Amino acid sequence: MSLSFVLKEGFSSIGRAKLPAAITVAISFFSLVLLGLFGTVSLSFYDVIQELRGRVELEVFFSDSMNNDAAGSATEKMKGLAGVEEVSFVSREEAARIFSGEFGEDVVAILGSNPLPRSARISVQPGYASADSLAIMVPAIREVAPGSDIRYNKAFLGQIEENARLFTFVTGALGILISVATVVMIGYTIRLAMHARQEKIRTMRLVGASGSIIAAPYIIEGALQGLLSGLLAAGALALLFELGIARYEPALYMVLRSSALLIYPSVVLLGLCLGFMGSAASVGRSLRLVVKKG
Repeated sequence: MSLSFVLKEGFSSIGRAKLPAAITVAISFFSLVLLGLFGTVSLSFYDVIQELRGRVELEVFFSDSMNNDAAGSATEKMKGLAGVEEVSFVSREEAARIFSGEFGEDVVAILGSNPLPRSARISVQPGYASADSLAIMVPAIREVAPGSDIRYNKAFLGQIEENARLFTFVTGALGILISVATVVMIGYTIRLAMHARQEKIRTMRLVGASGSIIAAPYIIEGALQGLLSGLLAAGALALLFELGIARYEPALYMVLRSSALLIYPSVVLLGLCLGFMGSAASVGRSLRLVVKKG
């Protein structure tokens, strides 16, 4: 049997079982829309987390035993440490100016001397803005600047990590659940189609058709249902984001836009893959049952 026959059967199978195919496409459509929404929010949330991680800074307060030259040299060495994005040296004089700008008081005039320490501000690369990475970075900084006092917002960093783990778990679990439900639904439709055509399948077996030739149209049918669901879901998401949110919530749209542009083609591809997986998973078992009954 030719490839053209297999493709023709795959396309015509949907027309012969309009109601089950329509129900499957509709359910898959809503599932993929939900997955698209979860995916868009998840990617946008990840971008926000990365931006927050990019704001993590370490302040290194040098010991009094280090003069300007030693502290400046240590600052230059810090630039070569793994995970360091940028380092800026703050002299005692500059620290006094910063104090005066923030509090409106001259610390030297108040105390008669400048007690503020020399320091360095380290911007951390987003990929290193985690408790584990900083636990390695801090000792490395202390080797470069012995006796220094290193401070950063541990509570802020811990909250970022906790929220990221929780959100990843929730969205991942929901995504897997919806994907499995979509695969099962498509597989169930294919089983119904094969059951309705069991006599034709037995006849094809008797004339020597192989299992792969018999199964191929049904796998194509499932893949087409998934592809159609994906195209409809991508269109619905585009309408929601580009016409709905962009018009009424432009600020939110700007946050979601880059993620949504990735989600549109991903939903189409995901629908195709889920349709293929659902049909492929059910065809083998259903084919064995039909042949066994014969």
